[in-house]
Amino acid sequence: MRVIVVDDEEIILDGIVDTVREVLPDAELWSFQRSREALDFAGEHKVDVAFLDIEMPEYNGIELAKRLKTTNYRMNIIFTTSYSQYTGEAMKLHASGYILKPVTRDGVLYEIENLRSPVQDMHSGRLLIQTFGNFEVFCGQEPVRFQYTKTRELLAYLVDRRGALCSNKELEAVLWEDAGIGQKSSYLKRIKRDLIDTLMKTGHKDVLSMQWGKIGIIKEKVSCDYYDWIEGKPYAINAFQGEYMTQYSWSEETAGWLTSAEEKRSDGLPERRI
Repeated sequence: MRVIVVDDEEIILDGIVDTVREVLPDAELWSFQRSREALDFAGEHKVDVAFLDIEMPEYNGIELAKRLKTTNYRMNIIFTTSYSQYTGEAMKLHASGYILKPVTRDGVLYEIENLRSPVQDMHSGRLLIQTFGNFEVFCGQEPVRFQYTKTRELLAYLVDRRGALCSNKELEAVLWEDAGIGQKSSYLKRIKRDLIDTLMKTGHKDVLSMQWGKIGIIKEKVSCDYYDWIEGKPYAINAFQGEYMTQYSWSEETAGWLTSAEEKRSDGLPERRI
């Protein structure tokens, strides 16, 4: 489990860190006095739990939580503050917990045992894909870096198609609406090679299914919040708050289906055609 603690007062920060270490002796833990440094760290590393003070300079805890959620929508935010008036804002952010200072062992233990998005240790050896909020890809604890921005979008679209094999023509139409035909073919060849090479380097080339002129994701070989939501897993149901792959305009159809299906889940999940 990866944990960050953020508080602008050094003595209080050290005390919270000591308490968290007592509860989670095996966790990887980092502490920050500056919100910007914590945000930069979360942009480069997968964080499971963030303990955040609220009244801080630069970004206050509420604003920092919003920004952290864009890096990893499953991140559990636990506010640690001397003030109770922020509980309403914390609820709107779907925070995992709220501890009034002084932060005690029992308080931390309770919140860790009741995380909104339980840390899935079984996923550590698999490609971890986040679709709720922004689209992100992790290998273990680290974000996967592609050479081209469009490579990430290609993978996102394959995830969205849930295992369906996508033809070159379909991919070209989705990824480059306004490019010339020759350019599309050349671009697609380049980013498909980048996708294959990058996944091979991370040891996950086997998540792709390829036929002549077609490519798809093997959904059983990845851990994905979208797929887990369809299966009704509680953490994924809690994680979806109306946002799905927000970087991509083509994702709006699935986002609408998810929102509609969320309302009808009690009557049985409606089928979505691929």
